[in-house]
Amino acid sequence: MSSGPSHTERIEQTRRDKDEFFRTGDESPIPVAQRGSFAGLTYFPVDATYNVPASLVEERTAEPVIIELATSRNTVDRLARVGTISFRLGGTGYKLTAFATAAEGLTRLFVPFGDQTNRQETYGGGRYLNLTRTPTGLYDLDFNVAYNPYCVYDVNYTCPLPPSENRLAVAINAGERMPAGH
Repeated sequence: MSSGPSHTERIEQTRRDKDEFFRTGDESPIPVAQRGSFAGLTYFPVDATYNVPASLVEERTAEPVIIELATSRNTVDRLARVGTISFRLGGTGYKLTAFATAAEGLTRLFVPFGDQTNRQETYGGGRYLNLTRTPTGLYDLDFNVAYNPYCVYDVNYTCPLPPSENRLAVAINAGERMPAGH
């Protein structure tokens, strides 16, 4: 009896689906004039060591704590700080602040992060993770699905930059890489 696609197969299928969306989707961030020549996104190889368990410690406040994050267009985005996600990579503990956007409310977590690959192998402004909220506060944090913000592909998008506490002192060699020509 088959247990379904492996972790690597699921990630690779997600990547193929995203490439197709970027080529043909009405909401694609690739400018229409460039979609015909779009060869697909560039990724690090899928690596299970970047798929780690994580736990969220939520902030317990009567009102949401609103944080202003700088953006790619020298403006600010106001996001609600939900709490801190803790995880381990290579035996070292790390934390990232998780946010909620007004559009998605508290059903999803938005986790912008920077790491030691920024400016060389990945977008200098950092990458993003999205997590579906769980009732337990336990998460499957998979950096293999880390993605570039849309402003990488079209400067008309405004993208929040990770706050300083979300700048990791480690290279995250997983997820999307910098597109060719950037």
